Amino acid sequence: MSLLENTERPRHDTTRETTLWRGGRILSPTHPDATALLTSGDTIAWIGEDADAPAADRTVDLEGALVTPAFVDSHVHLTGTGASLTGLHLAGLPSAAVVLDRVADFAAALPPDAIVLAHGWDETEWDDAAPPTSEAVGNAAGGRLAYLSRACGHIGVAGPRLLAEHPEFAALDGYDPSGLLTRAAHRAARATVNAAVPVSQRLAAARAGLAHAASLGIAAVVEHSIPNDADPLTEAEFAGLVALGKEPGNPAVYGWWGELRAAEKARDLGAHGCGGDLSADGSLGARTAFLRTPYDDADTLGAEYLTAAEIADHLRECHRVGLSAAFHAIGDGAIANVLDGLDAVEPELGVDAIRRARHRIEHAELLDAALIARMVHHGVHASVQPAFDAAWGGPKGMYAARLGRERALAANPLSKLAGVGVPLAFGSDSPVTALDPWGGVRAAVRHWNPVSRLPMAAAFAAATRGGWRALGIDDSGSLVPNTRANFTVWDLTAGRLPELSDPAAPQPECNLTVAAGSLVYSRA
Repeated sequence: MSLLENTERPRHDTTRETTLWRGGRILSPTHPDATALLTSGDTIAWIGEDADAPAADRTVDLEGALVTPAFVDSHVHLTGTGASLTGLHLAGLPSAAVVLDRVADFAAALPPDAIVLAHGWDETEWDDAAPPTSEAVGNAAGGRLAYLSRACGHIGVAGPRLLAEHPEFAALDGYDPSGLLTRAAHRAARATVNAAVPVSQRLAAARAGLAHAASLGIAAVVEHSIPNDADPLTEAEFAGLVALGKEPGNPAVYGWWGELRAAEKARDLGAHGCGGDLSADGSLGARTAFLRTPYDDADTLGAEYLTAAEIADHLRECHRVGLSAAFHAIGDGAIANVLDGLDAVEPELGVDAIRRARHRIEHAELLDAALIARMVHHGVHASVQPAFDAAWGGPKGMYAARLGRERALAANPLSKLAGVGVPLAFGSDSPVTALDPWGGVRAAVRHWNPVSRLPMAAAFAAATRGGWRALGIDDSGSLVPNTRANFTVWDLTAGRLPELSDPAAPQPECNLTVAAGSLVYSRA
């Protein structure tokens, strides 16, 4: 496959250099027989058959490959994603003992003053579900400052040195002297350790995450940063992440700043919106997702991090500044609070203004028909992670353990949301689950509950066009003239999407990824 001679050019090319991509199978709703497309700078200028193609400054031979809209990952944590690829990552390990062995092997190569900050352990499939003890974590880390965060990102284990050096954690909600921390104590402990990591190191990890995203056919990611007073470098990190997305050769980065009532700060930092992982609740794995009826395996409703009144105040500020709002809400109690907040501001802002803002709920895992109807009323977009159902759904999965079989089967009701007009945008929440856009599409068409499955075309649209729509960008995500040139070339020669409802069907491999007209990945 021939490549562009020079891809190092501005994302928004002022020279309007033209490139003809020919000899492929173009997945276009307006030109079903198309074999070629022409890009002019960052725009698709023409689509049609090879024989009718206009002249261009450059030509790329697609060698019969399928060209589709590029993916958008609507919920990522770039620095953590890169760190999981280049450093210590604990996902998929079969026991606490193996987790500790992995930490010990990693720490053995570190200098004495290094920190150990890792993510990803998940006890739900271990024979012994007890998490590592604080003492064991400290021993494995060689006495260093250490914090091991669970896969969900809402609970973790602190080593003894971290607890000893920061006695202020004991006054925070979620503190336990065993070192197993949730809620505010967890967030403070993780941020305290992370504060020792310089911004340059964080951005180097993020670059690795972006490069990996591009290799998977992703042209844009939506970063969800979570500020904490214990980490004063988060603002500089966030600004750096947004800047990475503007560099030639990288997928675009749209940042959400997750601080309550901080819309002006978000705007000044270059954020696309204010909120994102602004948590109205926690996670099901940590039993901190806020439910309307108690957990099946614990006498708790979870954690209500934001009230409806606080959500309403946040929405008012976002509208005043001109930014969209988004809220992390997993449980039905938290989702109800978000919708109550929207109800509260509707008389003063007007439903039309609310709908135009395209506010979002991140995750939206537990909701009934009445909550879904209220999302439709307010025009709320659902930024969802089908991979969560693949990982934790099913009759013996974590959802069933936490919620019981009936509520577990009702979780992540993708078809019910889409069927009544709630716009869907797919993401991974990486590193909670891996960057894997085709895997997310497969999870949606193979949902544990057949009633909640999406057709292949609808799932693919949610992973591509849906991500752009949730960002308020309507001229991307479909291969038609006069739209943004964000597309991917796959190792497929059929002129259609793969049928991933077949468990034996392989996932396509990415040959080329083009973001805003620039080549950001080539397998050759």
